[in-house]
Amino acid sequence: MSEYGLASLGDSREIAAPDLPYRPPMPAAYRPRLGLIGAGGISEYHLRAYRAMGLEVAAICNRTLAKAVARRDEFFPEAEATDDYRRVLARDDIAVVDITPHPAERVPIVEAALRAGKHVLSQKPFATDLADGARLADLADECGVKLAVNQNGRWAPHFAWMREAIRAGLIGEVSSIDVSMQWDHTWTAGTPFEEIRHLVLYDFAIHWFDMVCAMVPDQMPERVFASVRRAGYQRVKPPFLACAAIDFPAVQARLCFNAHVAHGQEDRTVICGENGTLRSSGPRLNEQSVALWTAEGCCRPALEGDWFTSGFQGTMGELLCAIEEDRAPLNNARDNLRSLALCFAAVRSADSGEPVRL
Repeated sequence: MSEYGLASLGDSREIAAPDLPYRPPMPAAYRPRLGLIGAGGISEYHLRAYRAMGLEVAAICNRTLAKAVARRDEFFPEAEATDDYRRVLARDDIAVVDITPHPAERVPIVEAALRAGKHVLSQKPFATDLADGARLADLADECGVKLAVNQNGRWAPHFAWMREAIRAGLIGEVSSIDVSMQWDHTWTAGTPFEEIRHLVLYDFAIHWFDMVCAMVPDQMPERVFASVRRAGYQRVKPPFLACAAIDFPAVQARLCFNAHVAHGQEDRTVICGENGTLRSSGPRLNEQSVALWTAEGCCRPALEGDWFTSGFQGTMGELLCAIEEDRAPLNNARDNLRSLALCFAAVRSADSGEPVRL
């Protein structure tokens, strides 16, 4: 063995990339009228995605009516604008509602929507208490409707392609997942986000906890050890350095975040399996290159789309496909409970300084 195997690069022949179904899904014929509840900042990306998909938003609600009117006028001029979400839920012509307010306000709205017989796409995290989340998932089943979560990172092109490569068995059984992110999150200074103590580990990294669970769909996370620190030079309140080590029965995932990097930013993900390795990297989430290495060689798919465009189209598109096909959506609420449990456990670990068993 040359140099104890450290010099081995494997087979680097360039081969054609397989055509995987990573793009946002669209139903064959189902085109229900949608209602949007919550017209805050993130709603712009929801509405832009739905307009690009050719969907109709029939009502937009916000407790500050002027915000609902502004979103209506910009994206769907024929829609109703209201400050009462009950008006949206009472409309028989609206089958699906997208609910975006903050979690504390969102849970009762989601419950009311399910009881009104509406299919629901909930913004993440769809609950801040696992018992509430399980109760809502049960309620959706009882009411015969679908409850999905807007974990839009699942349809970011690089994550979606890697997920489908794993589902297709291209790298065999997964053994490890490594994420390393260095980016600038200081735009949160002076905003309500700055008051979230675990801004990185909870509000931001929940996408990566969900991504890890999506890449290991058949295993429950068993234990997580997480820590956070403030960079010596940072002025933003929450700790901007965070890491987490996650143990599954046969997989280990390691996540490292530095949210205070102004120069030389990079987002990198490496997924190793028995028969191959997946890598994605780039200066930011919307600029990622993916490569797959196997015994046959290396392929580098040319991916279309970006996180915000594809992500928001993907979450709603998957829900509509699931309704049309009468199946659970990939981003269903019950599956998302794994991601929430992992995220909440990581926060507890960072606060206690001890590993937390799920």
